[in-house]
Amino acid sequence: MRKALLVLTVSIVAAQSGKYGVGRAPAPEEIKRLDLTVLPDGTGLPAGGGSAAEGKLVYERRCQRCHGAEAKGGDEVAMVGGQGTLPTPKPLKTVGSYWPHATTLFDYVRRAMPFKEPGILTADQVYAVTAYILQLNGIIKDGERMDAKSLPAVRMPNRDGFIPDSRPDTGPKAKR
Repeated sequence: MRKALLVLTVSIVAAQSGKYGVGRAPAPEEIKRLDLTVLPDGTGLPAGGGSAAEGKLVYERRCQRCHGAEAKGGDEVAMVGGQGTLPTPKPLKTVGSYWPHATTLFDYVRRAMPFKEPGILTADQVYAVTAYILQLNGIIKDGERMDAKSLPAVRMPNRDGFIPDSRPDTGPKAKR
């Protein structure tokens, strides 16, 4: 699926650059650098790893300004808390209460954070921040190290809170 999407993207870019005289086809290294998709099962996770203790240091430097101390919210949304609030009139949808996969947290942080400098964090830093946020939510124990093997094995509290889409054009067997 990822390769098909990349081929389609490259084809569109290549086709447009000739017609409109703007842009250029990306080099293979550029495509590889942007091919960051991480699936719920951990496919696409890079080498590296990090602990919550390491993540706390990165968080304090790169994340705390927006997300507040201990990720409980600041200028941006909270990432901690909310357990048990989903069935209430005012649910708090956080990593610890709502997100179904720990790999999604890694993927999001890697692609979009910090807000003003997305992509600046190394894989080790992203694993560490992910571990810190999971630890703050009580999902992993203090001292656990997150990496490409351990992260997909994390059982999120709301993992079963989503309804599978049974339409024939979705799911792992769907042709995309």
